[in-house]
Amino acid sequence: MDRWGDRFDQWARIIPARIEQGDNMITVGAVAAEFGRDLEAAFTRIAAILDDARARGAHLVVLPEAALGGYLTTLDDSPAPTGAEPPTADPAPDGSGRVEAAPGDDAAEDSLPPALALDGPQLRRLARLAGDLVVVVGLCEDGGGARYNTAVAVNGDGLLGVHRKVHQPLGEGASYRAGDSFTAFDTPLGRIGMLICYDKAFPEAARALAVDGAQIVACVSAWPASRTFRAPDLADDRWTRRFDLFDQARALENQVLWVSSNQAGSFGSLRFVASAKVVDAGGEVLATTGTTAGVAYATVDLPRMLASARASMFHLRDRRPDAYPDTALPSGTSPLDPFHSILGPGAPAGGTRARKVRCA
Repeated sequence: MDRWGDRFDQWARIIPARIEQGDNMITVGAVAAEFGRDLEAAFTRIAAILDDARARGAHLVVLPEAALGGYLTTLDDSPAPTGAEPPTADPAPDGSGRVEAAPGDDAAEDSLPPALALDGPQLRRLARLAGDLVVVVGLCEDGGGARYNTAVAVNGDGLLGVHRKVHQPLGEGASYRAGDSFTAFDTPLGRIGMLICYDKAFPEAARALAVDGAQIVACVSAWPASRTFRAPDLADDRWTRRFDLFDQARALENQVLWVSSNQAGSFGSLRFVASAKVVDAGGEVLATTGTTAGVAYATVDLPRMLASARASMFHLRDRRPDAYPDTALPSGTSPLDPFHSILGPGAPAGGTRARKVRCA
């Protein structure tokens, strides 16, 4: 192992867990690590993480949101101008990861993340590093001129799945265009669905993946601590608690294996809560990094775990869609929506990105 890999082994907090021994055991790793604008540094760190995971017999590794190129340096409440397109940026033509700062910026950290093509050299490089592993990673996608906050799943054969972040917090819409769907996909390990950060705050998102047959949900995040009244100890911060609650609730609601990664450390004005974890289909945390950087590994018999969780109370089977047909009404059409009093009952939700999806 190279020098950085030796340091990573000391730096990482590894908490292994084993349940339900059987013939279909898979080991999954949820990563909490710090990633910035430098793509070369990111690939060096990813290579060391994957080498370590491979040595531990892992099959799936979930890296954070924006692990390739870093996240935004700040989140504010300023919306994008009406009709404005999210800005675009191209990676260096040689694939080196060098990012040209925007005019007036003093450092690359202040610029937007490099926008990467899904058929470009960076994704091919990631696939080579993945080899026999399934690897999920977040990046800024160059989507034909528009930027998307995207998660991809790859192995040595190439691209397995793509998800564009649908739910955008605060001012994120000024930098990225929103996605509009949740779709699971087949892998050698089973059927996987992906979410990005704020997506997991919406029960419909994870439910849509479960209805589409997802057995594993990989949720990648760049989830920061509170911006106001932040707790001195990250473990006590209200945003850390929300992050953890969402992970357990979504796993339990949908009775899936939940693998949750997050950025660690700080970037710009944001301090991330880490707290990468693996949650079983009963909502129990099998492994966690806590609020420190590291990798949480768990080994499970996936078919047996799912069968056990769903043996008596199978939530997907016991749904009553006829009793809640309008669970995805557009913003402004519910009397409980704060916009309802402004728009009026039944008013069209102009400009909303909401889309009615029958996934209850």
